[in-house]
Amino acid sequence: MKQPTIRDVAERAGVSKSLVSLVLRGADGVRPERREAVLRAARELGYRPNAAARSLSERRTRTVGVLLDDLRNPWFVDLLDGLNAVLRDNDLHVLLSDARLNRRSGPGDAAGPLRDLGVDGLVVVGTLPDPAALADVAGRVPVVVAGAREAVPPGVDVVAGDDERGARLVTEHLIGLGHRAVAHLAGYGAVGELRRRSFASAMRAHGLAGRATVEPCDMTEEGGYRATVRLLGTSGPGRPTAVFAVNDIACVGALSAAEELGLRVPHDLSVAGYDNTSISRLRHLWLTTVDNAGHEVGRRAARLLLDRLRAPGRPGGLHLAAPSLEIRGTTAAPQG
Repeated sequence: MKQPTIRDVAERAGVSKSLVSLVLRGADGVRPERREAVLRAARELGYRPNAAARSLSERRTRTVGVLLDDLRNPWFVDLLDGLNAVLRDNDLHVLLSDARLNRRSGPGDAAGPLRDLGVDGLVVVGTLPDPAALADVAGRVPVVVAGAREAVPPGVDVVAGDDERGARLVTEHLIGLGHRAVAHLAGYGAVGELRRRSFASAMRAHGLAGRATVEPCDMTEEGGYRATVRLLGTSGPGRPTAVFAVNDIACVGALSAAEELGLRVPHDLSVAGYDNTSISRLRHLWLTTVDNAGHEVGRRAARLLLDRLRAPGRPGGLHLAAPSLEIRGTTAAPQG
């Protein structure tokens, strides 16, 4: 079946092809009744604009590249939902790429496949292994970094959750419950360091610096499990009664370790995570965690990219979304 053309729409609506083009581009200055006639004709005919032809005429692809640090990270789901909602409302389409897989192309070339497709802008989600490589990309297309806190080149916006505030919220929650010996499963990178530093600061502010323990963790479930076994493998008066994990995935590993060691959560051990991912909301886990405002981070990243597309030369900035604490079933007052 032949696809309807812009000429068919014009004939059905009783207008010129140039007017149809103006309406489909969303241009101003078209009388409401004529705009409605064109849109109605397009709906009735099932007309869809030719994206390739439109790209050539506008000298843009109306696509945004989204480069993910690791597609397996569940926190990115909420961020992508917020990002895509704003971009879709502005008639932009998203192309996803996983930097973890693209690293096989060579160091610093994670964004190469998206750049080759001629995207109008790029949103980098999460921590990349070589942030300095962004300088070359940012010199070609507008770039926004979301969910990371590493240094970026001038002219690149960064939007993320306020990790220091979030870590303080969960640490003070545990202290407020009565826990004094609290451990933190610490992650890597700038985000991991911000959460670790805020944990230590909150413990120190409450006179508990000597009861604070930091255990390195690779931010995976297995890493959380191994770190918790190291923390709790020996009994004694100094053993932590609460564990704050750098993210929800590591927190699941901490739960597994506690169960293996015969500790009941939260009766014998309180456990809290970070990010409020879908994992934390599973009924049989029901984790206390920090909501890192992923949806809002995504929406802000999209709005910043739209602003940068309109004004590419403006300076970049840091934009933080406020986190909140979600208290569920894995934290309680210490027993005994």
